[in-house]
Amino acid sequence: MLVECLLHQYIMKEPVKKADMLKLVCKSCSKNFPEILRRASEHMDLFYGLQLKEVEPNGNSCTLVNNQDDISWRFPVSGILMLLLCVIFLNGKWASENLIWESLKIMGIYDGKSHFIFGDPRKLITQDLVQEKYLMYQQVSNSDPPHYEFLWGPKSYTETSKMKILEFLAKLNDKDPTASSTHYKEALEDEEESSQSPS
Repeated sequence: MLVECLLHQYIMKEPVKKADMLKLVCKSCSKNFPEILRRASEHMDLFYGLQLKEVEPNGNSCTLVNNQDDISWRFPVSGILMLLLCVIFLNGKWASENLIWESLKIMGIYDGKSHFIFGDPRKLITQDLVQEKYLMYQQVSNSDPPHYEFLWGPKSYTETSKMKILEFLAKLNDKDPTASSTHYKEALEDEEESSQSPS
């Protein structure tokens, strides 16, 4: 609820008052508000590339600012795309459509349900991100009835790396990227290959 409120204020280009944010937190949880706000802020940064900044010196009002390094990845798609690329990478270079939809639930995104930021999520991930070449969406061969899978698109390979995806995942789970040794080794080999290939 707090994340949705913050996103709404960002879209409206309006600051949000801490008093209004406190109203969204249940009364019994209000003493934990700093921790709740910290987690919501981390969520905004990871999934949307937005950072919560105090507008007034007394800290009574905040605003969200875009902190994305790579401007070709636009708000709000960058977070959903990073999550999709994580799922695909961790699953071994492809992910079933069912697995993708299960994974998107973490962001409150469901197949067939319009999202107040993304609109039609099915169109976003099966058409828009495919047309922009961030994802590939294809039918699994010999599947009857048809089943579909997602793979990294060519633009994802040029604009990010497996290591960046692992770092995103590590932040998401509050772990060290090396915790997943098999995936870390693959990402490291990919980094070394990229550094040796001519630009």
